[in-house]
Amino acid sequence: MKLYIKYMVSIRCKMVVKSALDSMGLHYKTVDLGEVDVIEDLTPEQLSELKAKLLFSSLELMDDKRAVLIEKIKNVIVEMVHYPDDLPLNNFSDYLSEKLGHDYLHLANLFSEVTGTTIGHFVIAHKIEKVKELLLYDELNMTEISYKLHYSSVAHLSNQFKKVTGLTPSYFKKLKKHKDRTQLEDIE
Repeated sequence: MKLYIKYMVSIRCKMVVKSALDSMGLHYKTVDLGEVDVIEDLTPEQLSELKAKLLFSSLELMDDKRAVLIEKIKNVIVEMVHYPDDLPLNNFSDYLSEKLGHDYLHLANLFSEVTGTTIGHFVIAHKIEKVKELLLYDELNMTEISYKLHYSSVAHLSNQFKKVTGLTPSYFKKLKKHKDRTQLEDIE
């Protein structure tokens, strides 16, 4: 039985879901970002209990097909931006279409209609948060960061960073304010 979970965007979220399933004695094949494949069919009581356990951790069990698809789009974007090392270097729209089995235009229109923002703006918001993270870690230079996040140049990355944050990457790095970072779950 496939279950879809909203706001499940990190490894911590996966651990919370696994813990909830384990505490209920439920068995699962996979627990991925936004999606769980439970071996058993859950009773309405079990679904209600799981829903309550997830809600306690600010996660939400979903059953609306449009909401499920929007969450899948968000999870693929999070995966692409925050965990890119295992992913192919496809065109972003092609990758999203291939991964979700829908035409990109359909996905983009649905995403904009439901969220009030474009997929592109959502991707940029996540990329900028990843840039902030990498700047704070201070392990990569701007050229390496720009390459890692598939920017065409350091100048493009810097311009986009300044447009979104109001700061240059070098000034942000000097500030080193951890509170300026946004949690993955809160990026819209």
